[in-house]
Amino acid sequence: QVQLVESGGGLLQPGGSLRLSCAASGNIFSFNTMGWYRQAPGKERELVATITSGFREVYADSAKGRFTISRDNAKNTVYLQMNSLKPEDTAVYYCRDLRLDHWGQGTQVTVSS
Repeated sequence: QVQLVESGGGLLQPGGSLRLSCAASGNIFSFNTMGWYRQAPGKERELVATITSGFREVYADSAKGRFTISRDNAKNTVYLQMNSLKPEDTAVYYCRDLRLDHWGQGTQVTVSS
């Protein structure tokens, strides 16, 4: 059974940095495109970034230049490094295995002064 477990969320001030982690199990992690998505209150879930098995990265415009997605296949983990955070980045962040269309439970990120 595929399981994705996110961690690393929290409350921080504007301009701060945070690294989210998503630990995967039950899938052939290294073969799969993985992604980070987010859902803010009252809004639809949206793509943040994806990374393929070949380490090709794709970012939403809102993430370009501030966020970096990476993966460690030896640890079955995908990361999202977020810098220069803004209040509008406040959301629940979800990890997704795009090949299996499987989601994690999400981790809350709140950016507020």
